[in-house]
Amino acid sequence: MNFHPSIVYVDESGDHGPVSPEYPIFVLAFCIFDKAQYADDVARQMQHLKFKYFGHDAVVLHEREIRKTTGPFAILHDRSTRHEFLTDLTTMIAEAPFELVAAAIRKDRLLEHYAQPRDVYHLAMQFGLERIAMHFMLEENHPPLHVVCEGRGRVEDAALELAFRRACDADGNALGKPLSLQLVLAPKHGNYCGMQFADLIARPIGRHVLDPEQPNQAWETIQKKFRRSDEGRVEGWGLKVFP
Repeated sequence: MNFHPSIVYVDESGDHGPVSPEYPIFVLAFCIFDKAQYADDVARQMQHLKFKYFGHDAVVLHEREIRKTTGPFAILHDRSTRHEFLTDLTTMIAEAPFELVAAAIRKDRLLEHYAQPRDVYHLAMQFGLERIAMHFMLEENHPPLHVVCEGRGRVEDAALELAFRRACDADGNALGKPLSLQLVLAPKHGNYCGMQFADLIARPIGRHVLDPEQPNQAWETIQKKFRRSDEGRVEGWGLKVFP
């Protein structure tokens, strides 16, 4: 079989409901991995981290559970363990060979600009896929590049598949051409290394967009991973903020 040598994992931060005053944003993070490096290095490093702190690799790294120190991450109530774990986690992300694209939808501004705005997930997906396609200069005849997203339920998955197909149609994206991208819906509770990277990264992006002046140690690591222009520009290239 002829497949693209890279793969993309996608996860979100925020929700599709009413605007929350605490977190009025929706973020999709797209982590781009070379498959050979992903299998040989990235997944192996994550397994080592899990074995070190939990004794097994069945645990799933969830940003919210880590932040709230719930579930298996209750071990982080111990200050020294928390410091060591977060240091190792930051190092793992910093050293992992991947590139990042993200779309951040300012829900608090969307209704101010549009009387009937599109679904925030679909907007973010389109913006992300356009940048993935531009990153690889994808054409219709290229081997399919798999984009792995978390399944969200029968109705939501059907809507996501429709939005994905529309974004890949020539008249559904800003590039004006068909995109050689293939959607993969992963089980919600699957232990996918790439999905966990995207989950860990999405919320710090949202926090930075909402308040760039707020200290954000995770952002200092994450921002180095963004896709950039030849001049080093991130805005519009690796990070799309809308509106």
